[in-house]
Amino acid sequence: MFNPSATITLTRFDERHSCFVIDDALTDPESLVEYAASNRDAFRAIDFNAYPGIALAPPPAVSEALATLFNLRMRRHFDVRRVLKMHCRLSMVTLAPADLRPFQWFCHSDGVFTDRTQSLQASMLYLFQDEGLGGTSFYEPARPAHEIAALFDDAMRMDAASFARKHAIAPGYMAGSNSYFRCVGSVPARWNRLIFYDGSVLHSGDIVAPDRLSGNPRTGRLTLNGFFTSRPSVG
Repeated sequence: MFNPSATITLTRFDERHSCFVIDDALTDPESLVEYAASNRDAFRAIDFNAYPGIALAPPPAVSEALATLFNLRMRRHFDVRRVLKMHCRLSMVTLAPADLRPFQWFCHSDGVFTDRTQSLQASMLYLFQDEGLGGTSFYEPARPAHEIAALFDDAMRMDAASFARKHAIAPGYMAGSNSYFRCVGSVPARWNRLIFYDGSVLHSGDIVAPDRLSGNPRTGRLTLNGFFTSRPSVG
């Protein structure tokens, strides 16, 4: 299912931020798109995190293959001793900018609720041909930690108008740096490109053309997202 001869490339943005890129990741990516298309009505809105769209569980064989790929080829790059749990989903960004909640206006981290003795790695496989639907950018805070914490807290509890007025952040998808976060690098989307990164790093999808978003798996921003909760190596 995953291409055993695909090359892993390290993209380093600075001393602290990097991303691993695997092009031509699947041997038959079209079959996964067709699975998503044939199960289009089974996609459900994501309401348990910041993801602005819908999701569908992939076939079990896909989850198993992604877990095997991580264990065999990626685990050593993240200083992981053992993977404790893993899950993945087929996802599509679908929300119009006006429908976003404040905490969806800027970058986020996947590892917020991870136990401090554990680490979280994440992956994303781009399953769309239209590269203009956007890749992924990575960020670092541009303000002190207490200000960033207050921003996230306000984003969860304030209405959109009040939040925008207080923090001078325009509603809509994040596009590059702002007064709170500095973009350190980006990975462009490419058909059948798979990326792996530290889930604790701030990141965001590059939704630069939201008018082109769609709930159609054949034309929308379809991705396979994977998450690996791990035990770090000792010493």
